Amino acid sequence: MKLKSLLFLSLLSSAGFPLPTLAQTTLRIRGSDTLGAKLLPQLAEAFKKQAQKVGFDIAAEGSSSAFTNLLTGSAEIGMSSRKVKPDESADFRTRSKDLREFEIAWDVIVIIVNKNNPVSDLKKKQVLQIFTGDIRDWSEVGGNPGQISIYTRNTSSGTYKDFMELAMKSREYGPNSQKMAGNEQIAAEVGANPNGIGYLGLAYAHAKGTKIVTIDGAIPSTAEVKKYPYARPTFLYTNGEPVGTTRQFIDFCYSSVGEAIVTKVGFVPKSRAK
Repeated sequence: MKLKSLLFLSLLSSAGFPLPTLAQTTLRIRGSDTLGAKLLPQLAEAFKKQAQKVGFDIAAEGSSSAFTNLLTGSAEIGMSSRKVKPDESADFRTRSKDLREFEIAWDVIVIIVNKNNPVSDLKKKQVLQIFTGDIRDWSEVGGNPGQISIYTRNTSSGTYKDFMELAMKSREYGPNSQKMAGNEQIAAEVGANPNGIGYLGLAYAHAKGTKIVTIDGAIPSTAEVKKYPYARPTFLYTNGEPVGTTRQFIDFCYSSVGEAIVTKVGFVPKSRAK
């Protein structure tokens, strides 16, 4: 049967008739692990139930990859946990491309430690000192003696840069910090290391073997997200004004169904962020 179908298509082509187009459209989405590991896949699955002929190809390789893929035309949508950098915007202008930005949700960056660590609260100054390497032993912040093991995102991550600005006054990470590919890797390392500390999005914050540390007594919360010291907006980007299925998917993300998914995963919809 398959051979007959192929012969039929071949005859159509040789006779000058246009071949039928593929029934399924695939949206290629590249960028942030914070968005791409959980949130965007769940939004995509829900969208497919309404538009069943749409497929998704999602790769979460860090926010920087959102812009490189949009520039080369290898993605319809870029996802980023940070705003586009000035030099990245300049690249688009140089190539006469029109980068469009869509604030999709707010994220809370939480500090986690091993569940057996007696430290349950840190001051903002202590967070800065730990991640820059000024404080190197847990005994300096009320914990058991032991060298602090710092786990961060890698340099292609938007969270890596955002945390430097939000928590570290744009200082560099300490020389002994260890760079991880994603939120889940950080959680796994901290969960296995009694002296570990790291940061990740609220959606990933309840991993096995870890606990959330409050900051100056403030509990990470989605209720008043903008009042938490380590909260930031996240974004989707397109090359030019989105049309067709790309436009429909972005609109879906802002719909009541989309916002319910954003909330369920552990983010705060743009319309509810306060």
